[in-house]
Amino acid sequence: MKKSAIIICLILALAFVFPQLCFADTSAKAVNTSSDTAKIINVPTDTTKIANTSTAKSALLMEYDTGEILYARNETEARPIASMVKIMTLLCIYDSVEEGKISLDDEVHVSDRAASMGGSQVFLDANTTHKAENLIKSIIICSANDSCVAMAEHICGSVEIFVEKMNQKSKELGLVNTYFVNCTGLPAINQFSCAIDVANMFRALIKHDNFFVHSRIWMEDYVHPDGRITGMTNTNKLSRFYDGCDGGKTGFTAEAMHCLCATAKRGDTRYISVVIGASDSKKRFAEVSEMFNYAFANYENKVLLDVDNVSETPIKNGKTETVKYAPSKKLVCFGKRGTVEAEMSLELFEVKAPITSGDVVGKAYAISNGVTVAECDLVATENVEKKGYWDYLLDIIG
Repeated sequence: MKKSAIIICLILALAFVFPQLCFADTSAKAVNTSSDTAKIINVPTDTTKIANTSTAKSALLMEYDTGEILYARNETEARPIASMVKIMTLLCIYDSVEEGKISLDDEVHVSDRAASMGGSQVFLDANTTHKAENLIKSIIICSANDSCVAMAEHICGSVEIFVEKMNQKSKELGLVNTYFVNCTGLPAINQFSCAIDVANMFRALIKHDNFFVHSRIWMEDYVHPDGRITGMTNTNKLSRFYDGCDGGKTGFTAEAMHCLCATAKRGDTRYISVVIGASDSKKRFAEVSEMFNYAFANYENKVLLDVDNVSETPIKNGKTETVKYAPSKKLVCFGKRGTVEAEMSLELFEVKAPITSGDVVGKAYAISNGVTVAECDLVATENVEKKGYWDYLLDIIG
């Protein structure tokens, strides 16, 4: 009896001391509003050699993590980009996988329309089914038009609705001069893009790790359901012949001429290079290589905080005393090779439960010479529930 009386007294005391425990938490809660827009650092460039040797109508060289543009020529000028349209096609496919609308293991039906596509293809037979990942692989390696149409129909029911999805994604990315009419890049009236838009859509695409699973393949056989084999060879020759190049997308039509968007990484630094309208195939590879050579020789990244750096911060009213967090993106300082000096500063907010994975709990800043040159959100990597009435009671009894 004596013990029961003590517990009853404790309950009554808690009700008076912590009345807020009996009501819903109406305080403002931080949400993840992190933007992928990079803070651009103005770095001096000397790209005379690139400009003097280039035959492309448009060109652009970008550092991947910061979005820093090291070289650009006619970068916003609207032009046909041929099969580089498939960069957006692949991005929309991978987004659909990430959103759970489709799976890489889906069996995809090939329609008469898909099977009748011309240009580059893996010669899919109508009314056959193929694993989605195999079709994606054929788009990445050999730019298969038939696979593009089959995937578009699988995701949206029709190519036309899928193209609407592509144009909507363009708006979400803030592309400045891009419009799609089909998902293959075959010649079409009023289909165009520009060098900076191609770089930005490719930058979004390569955030999907599965892309690199296939983009590094040089040659592979595509095995059809009936055992027939179609040989695939990577249209991006730099994936084999340029040190560090692990992905890209080519394009060619008589109207667009020779196009290429590629990426290369050495150490902690990755670049994206784009040429549109080069005079011949060898030139597009040579000009992209020249831009990569210039970038790797003159600039570098210093990584201050990577996305897998997980830490903990105290949390109030939580069922645990701390919550784990990590940066929303890599925090880097970019600049001239051998001269990059930066330090990191963390700002952790007062965190109250409940917290959901992805909620912002702080900020990280890269500071160089007293100036903030980059920043990123620090986000929770786990859910933490708010303590309930009985949790407090058990804490006191314990």
